[in-house]
Order: sequence, then C-alpha cells, then structure tokens
Amino acid sequence: MSNATFLPPDLTMFCRLDELGLEAAGQRLAPGRAVLECRAVDPDDWCRSCGGQGIARGTVTRPLAHEPLGWRPTTLLVRVRRYKCTGCGRVWRQDISKAAQPRAKISRRGLRWALEGIVCQHLTVARVAEGLGVSWHTANSAILAEGKRVLIEDPARFNAGGRDRR
Repeated sequence: MSNATFLPPDLTMFCRLDELGLEAAGQRLAPGRAVLECRAVDPDDWCRSCGGQGIARGTVTRPLAHEPLGWRPTTLLVRVRRYKCTGCGRVWRQDISKAAQPRAKISRRGLRWALEGIVCQHLTVARVAEGLGVSWHTANSAILAEGKRVLIEDPARFNAGGRDRR
C-alpha cells in the first residue's frame, strides 16, 4: 500500500479547469451531457486605457465545449464579468484567454483532447465532434487551426525534445 494522501474531491482539479484559470461553481448532469458552471479565478478590474479601476456591471455566459468526461460531451458554462471604468467609462469583459481564444467554441483543453484524438488515437473528426458535442464543421475548423498552431508553426518542432534549446 502506498503512502498517498487523499484530498477531498475537487471538481475544478478533476476537470483540469485550474489550468484554464477557471473554477467550478456547479454542475448539471444529464444522460447525454454534462454542464459545468465556471467562473474565472483572476480578477480583471483595471482599465487598459486609463489604468482606473472598474466596477462590476453584471455577467455574461459563454458556453465552451470541453474535453469529454467518460465520453459524455461536457460543456463549460463560463460566467464572465463585465466591468465599467470609473475614470474613462470604458466597458470590457473579464479576460478568459487562458480558457479559450476569443470567439472560440471549444476550450483549450477540449482542443488538446481533440488534436490528441486525431493524431494519437486515430479518431475521425466525426467521432471527435461527437465527443465534444459540437458540429463536424466546428470540430474540423478548430482542429485544423490548432494543429497548424501547435504542430506546423512551432519553430522548434524539429529540435531534439521538441523545444528550442538556444
């Protein structure tokens, strides 16, 4: 028997949301889908224009397809705060770029899962799209863009170990 220390269950760590700068706030499980309500961990209440502090002005929700849990499509329902600067009046949304690219429909972990499924597990785009719970076109476009970014545009891809050793 190992000397492993067990911790209380933590949905944020189990679903790797901490890597995305998110924390789980709730869950809704259905037979064919899991929905995790999330919020961004890091506050983003300083204006990029004038440096003044913003005040919260509500939230918007952003659904993101995420890596499936047990082949059940999983959606992150990310609550994104909106802020208004007290100085210049500029309005902005909380930065969640660690979780997904702007306007993306799939989280960064979901993209990683999809790309590994195609490259390493030889899954079809249709199977990846089904696992993510998105359309074939959405999955295909996202996988092609991520594959180009990670595999083709990496200047160190031919170096030993895959890293630039300058």
